[in-house]
Amino acid sequence: MKKLILSGILAVAGLATTMNAQIQKGNWMVGSSLLSSNFGLNTGGGYNIAIQPKGAYFIEDNVALGGYVDLGFNKVTNGSPTEFTYGVGALGRYFLSPGEKGVDNLLNHGRWFFEGNVGIGGRSVENGDSTTGLDFGVGPGYSYFITPNIGLEGLVKYRGRAGFGNEGLNSNITFNVGFSIYIPTSKARQVANDVAQ
Repeated sequence: MKKLILSGILAVAGLATTMNAQIQKGNWMVGSSLLSSNFGLNTGGGYNIAIQPKGAYFIEDNVALGGYVDLGFNKVTNGSPTEFTYGVGALGRYFLSPGEKGVDNLLNHGRWFFEGNVGIGGRSVENGDSTTGLDFGVGPGYSYFITPNIGLEGLVKYRGRAGFGNEGLNSNITFNVGFSIYIPTSKARQVANDVAQ
């Protein structure tokens, strides 16, 4: 019985060490948002089918910088035509550590984070109207680690587009579901091994 309890304690300690290892300096994060719901602030609600591949490098523990590509189809519920959206730009992500002020460690297998992006994006509507402009967004999310290196993610984000064409500011709130894969570099892997020993 003592061996079983000791094994359980070591397994939990190992998992906690591994969870910190994914978001250490020198690691990579690649993933994508796959589905999103759109709650329009000035255009009505609707649904989105979108893919947003993203990749980032951890410049410090808990801090990643990288880029994204956005491709999607939107349908607004008020009878407007279908639109195609696109974008490319830079993103940043900051993971909150357990124990930080205001962080509720509700689930032990995940991390809360904030993500922001800025780039160039636009939309092309069925009837021929289109615009391209500054694409930006910010919001909180949660990554639940189903394995030490794969996280299922939910992200609520304010997204805006300041058009350079025939449209001014267009903004909405989105709820995105996706995943991220955390790839440790050899340096980060060695640090994780040293801590585990």
